[in-house]
Amino acid sequence: MSSSYLLTKSQITSALTDLAVAANNLAHHVSGSGFSVLQFIAYIVAIYLLSLDRTNWETNTFTSLLVPYIFFSLPSWIFGVFRAEIGRWIALIAVVLRLFVSRRFPDRLELPAALILLIVVAPDLFANTFRSDEVGLVVCLVIACYLLQEQIRASGGFRDSLTKAHGISNTIGIILLFSQKLMEYQIQLA
Repeated sequence: MSSSYLLTKSQITSALTDLAVAANNLAHHVSGSGFSVLQFIAYIVAIYLLSLDRTNWETNTFTSLLVPYIFFSLPSWIFGVFRAEIGRWIALIAVVLRLFVSRRFPDRLELPAALILLIVVAPDLFANTFRSDEVGLVVCLVIACYLLQEQIRASGGFRDSLTKAHGISNTIGIILLFSQKLMEYQIQLA
């Protein structure tokens, strides 16, 4: 092999440094426009995991933790729609149905109704300040870590959580939730 194709240690270090700088610049550029797409994907994944409440999971604590996660990670425009008059009407209808027609109120709608009620009645400190602050990020990271740990434990280990038929979608979804918030946290630190 000719010596022109061999790289020195300093050249490799320089290339890796340039790659890290490029990745950091990409993260800063993506945070303006494309990052909201990742946030929306994480929101869809959280709704998907919330919809699995009555299918594969055995504990209510697991899915009920998705309500504050969705509250803190909901895209601003959707949060604004539910915080406005339409959210108040949905919350009123949900409360009236739950109070007066509780036998006919489906159990699978309790957590979405709780989410809308939380969005509507949350004080401005939570709704406006903590949602866009490090506090909301830390809460979401803690929730995602706990959910991932519980999913792995319930599946019987990390390998089983990625190989069992019902566990792989849940595990990948929770990893997406965690990674999105971790990326958001790293961008805020930079």
